[in-house]
Amino acid sequence: MTSGTGSIAPSERVTDYTERFRTFLDSDVAPLEEELARQGVGTAWQPHLDEAGRMHRGVWEARREVQRRSAAAGLYNPHIRADLGGGGFNRVEMQHVEEFVYRNAGLGLGLAALAWTEGANPAIEHVSDAARGRYLDPLLAGEATTAFANTEPAVGTDVLAMSTHARRDGSDWIINGHKAWITNSHFADFVQIVAVTEPGAGTRSLSMFLVDAEAPGFVRGRDIPTMMADGLTGELELTDVRVPAENVVGEIGDGFALAMSWINWRRLCRGGMCAGWGSWLLDRAISRARTRTSGGRPIADLQAVQHLLADMDADVYAARSASLVAQAELDELGPFGIPLHRDAPRLISLVKVINDEAFYRVADNAVQVHGATGLLQGSPEEKLFRVARNLKIPAGTVEIQRNAVARGLLRETAAAR
Repeated sequence: MTSGTGSIAPSERVTDYTERFRTFLDSDVAPLEEELARQGVGTAWQPHLDEAGRMHRGVWEARREVQRRSAAAGLYNPHIRADLGGGGFNRVEMQHVEEFVYRNAGLGLGLAALAWTEGANPAIEHVSDAARGRYLDPLLAGEATTAFANTEPAVGTDVLAMSTHARRDGSDWIINGHKAWITNSHFADFVQIVAVTEPGAGTRSLSMFLVDAEAPGFVRGRDIPTMMADGLTGELELTDVRVPAENVVGEIGDGFALAMSWINWRRLCRGGMCAGWGSWLLDRAISRARTRTSGGRPIADLQAVQHLLADMDADVYAARSASLVAQAELDELGPFGIPLHRDAPRLISLVKVINDEAFYRVADNAVQVHGATGLLQGSPEEKLFRVARNLKIPAGTVEIQRNAVARGLLRETAAAR
């Protein structure tokens, strides 16, 4: 096993970032939220949907404006390498940043100020020099959005079984396939498509391509309504889509490793996300317990309610602490290396499974403290309970994470004999 020696305390640049982000929430985000409210098209966390079931364009455009302003303020890409135009923050620093953003933005537009799945990510850092100006630079500037297209209608975790394929045609590639459960499929300017380029080559059988959403043969498919009710999930269809060689990300055969770097990034973001939202829910639960009365006394006086609050605090504290320690170790190993260090998968999976399950309990207890108002559709507690349930599946189910943890443990004990 590894043992991290790096500091888990916030660095000076994290402190600077969070101070600037707090100002950004007040000066830029708050007026945009007020304007969005005047439009009557829903909120960032409860958007109205159009006739196709997609996020209302007004809510989407409000998010886009936050992204552009955040990029201009130097807040949008702290997780991207400095030599590419990002902040160069390590994973411990990013956990502190993500925790601050989620706790202080809550469910508001401020969440869009930090690049999420539609923004720059560790996989696209491997873009070719020829394609960088067309894809990565606009992404970093908040002028474009992307989507990661790995999953198919009948293929989830078993990515090597995917049917989307690409074949050479001169110096170009021709892609055919069907992707599903894709976040931002309706709005992305371009998509990171993972496809089979060498069948039967195991983890070297896949490659990643950047595909323009306006390319002939690229079709945005139906909306997939999920419990998130955000109008962002859908299908993509590719029929003889021609892609130039410069749009290959990394090298041919790197697709599996690149896909895993994207997936592992989302797994590691659970640490800050769940700590931030968990703390926000706990703050709200404490306030509710102090102000809600029963029998003439605040329900905070009831031991049953006190235990709910204590359990929430214990889950947030334990998951946050485990995540920081694991990410300090991963900073030593290289969290997104290609190839990835052999000790990294266990730590990454620990971060995800610990947070997925702890945050679910936190959200459940938050609903319980709020009682009937916690069941109200559109309340923060009801929304985050649905989010918490959702988190157990994307980026690898909690069962898959346990498999990875066990494999790491068994390999280490075998090597020690």
